[in-house]
Amino acid sequence: LLNNIYGVDIDSQAVEVTKLSLLLKVLEGESRQTLSPQLALLPDRVLPDLAANIRCGNSLIGPDFYEGQMALLDEEEAYRVNVFDWQAAFPHVFAEGGFDAVIGNPPYIRIQHMKEWAPIEVEFYKRRYRSASKGNYDIYVVFVEKGLSLLRKEGLLGYILPHKFFNAKYGAELRQQIAAGRHLQHIVHFGDRQVFSGATTYTCLLFLSGQPQLHFEFVKADDLDGWRAGEEQLSGRVDAEQAEGGEWNFVVGRGAALFERLREMPIRLGDAADIFVGLQTSADKLYVLESVGHLPDGQVAVRDSLGRDWQLERRYLKPFLYHSTIQSFASPQPRHWLVFPYELSNARAELVSSSELQRNAPATWEYLKSNEKQLRGRESGKANTSAWYGYIYRKNLALFEDPKLIVQVISENGKYAPDFNSLYFTGGGNGPYYGIRWQRNENHSLLYLQGLLDSKLLDFVLHRVSSPFRGGYWSYGKRFIEQLPIRTIDFDDRADAARHERMVALVQRMLDLHKRLAAASLPQDKELLQRRIDAT
Repeated sequence: LLNNIYGVDIDSQAVEVTKLSLLLKVLEGESRQTLSPQLALLPDRVLPDLAANIRCGNSLIGPDFYEGQMALLDEEEAYRVNVFDWQAAFPHVFAEGGFDAVIGNPPYIRIQHMKEWAPIEVEFYKRRYRSASKGNYDIYVVFVEKGLSLLRKEGLLGYILPHKFFNAKYGAELRQQIAAGRHLQHIVHFGDRQVFSGATTYTCLLFLSGQPQLHFEFVKADDLDGWRAGEEQLSGRVDAEQAEGGEWNFVVGRGAALFERLREMPIRLGDAADIFVGLQTSADKLYVLESVGHLPDGQVAVRDSLGRDWQLERRYLKPFLYHSTIQSFASPQPRHWLVFPYELSNARAELVSSSELQRNAPATWEYLKSNEKQLRGRESGKANTSAWYGYIYRKNLALFEDPKLIVQVISENGKYAPDFNSLYFTGGGNGPYYGIRWQRNENHSLLYLQGLLDSKLLDFVLHRVSSPFRGGYWSYGKRFIEQLPIRTIDFDDRADAARHERMVALVQRMLDLHKRLAAASLPQDKELLQRRIDAT
């Protein structure tokens, strides 16, 4: 213990528990008879003193924390920050170049949460660590960078940590550091399997070497119990070059060669199409109203989130898709309306003046006025202006009128619903929807794009680049679907143009068959239509 085991934790209680646990391990299997020779030599103390080995301090913050600071922290802040000097604490270790092994289960904490109770530390991490220099990172990436800096050249690091940094933007800096040093030695990827009971985390085992590696072992542990029992899992050797550059998507076993072939295709969905988020009103509960029915004179009967019924003018309402599950090859059926106080002109959305709203839609204006206090108070008063009844974020307001595909972000498989009815929807981040349309319409049909995206082939690619969720669900967010390879058409080539027409005709048939299936009532009709859908 004294010669080989060291530890640091910011929690003093954790330090004491660790020392006790290690000392109990020393006594395991011992008795008075086996300890008698030691008692004779050391009557005052049989067990070693681990105070110099297991230390209390902040693993990430050293004495350089005070550089450039005019004043020292007050006592309470200094106690919380708990600056720790690794070199001074373990001088004999660093005299030999560092630790032979660094192991740990670092904390998983988003920096947005840390800003509330540790703003000083957050700013220091941003200045001190490359992995924390950009965006809203998770603190575990900083622990990886720190762990690497503590290793001697021949050393090994092993952490259990979320695999989200493989694909997340905040993980880019850490991925580049690991790739630059070719540190990857071994990865055990647990996918959506849950290692920790009582907490939903998507983890992996990450093993890094202090010396450059030509390749690394990648294990996909889909059977967690089998992996724990030592049973063989899907695995393979991956060249170090595959961990360079962008996101980490490692594929081993059956399908790996196909995936690499597809990844070499030059055009991706992000190159060929606009992928746009849904509306961000900052007050969906106020702007989104349940549809109750249509009324004469251009009015609509709606119900607000408090259960109150209103009769509003159709002029400033948009059909709205709200937390509904969509299906491929079936037009979504909206059950809500969106209060949309804008006029669209030349691909721009202009906020309608309050006087015009009062004149043209008095009932809609009355509804907005009834919620004025809440609307003005959005996001700490950002909307407390003369435009209080408009959205805070006006991004993409003019995109929803055009034909598009609507993609469901969290799904077991790809769901891309065609929309030719100018539906509006909410979204962003993890959902619930994104919109997709060709960047330049040219001759490519939206239905051709749907045929590609709904294929098993592109779902195969998606499931190898995306983040898994419990229950067999996957993320179809923008940063994943934009990587899908897209086969565009050369319309000057008659055979190529014929392929496009063939795809469009098949998708059109699917849309028609799904529409008829939804309307069918007799079991034999449904069965016949389903057979034709399967064949198509």
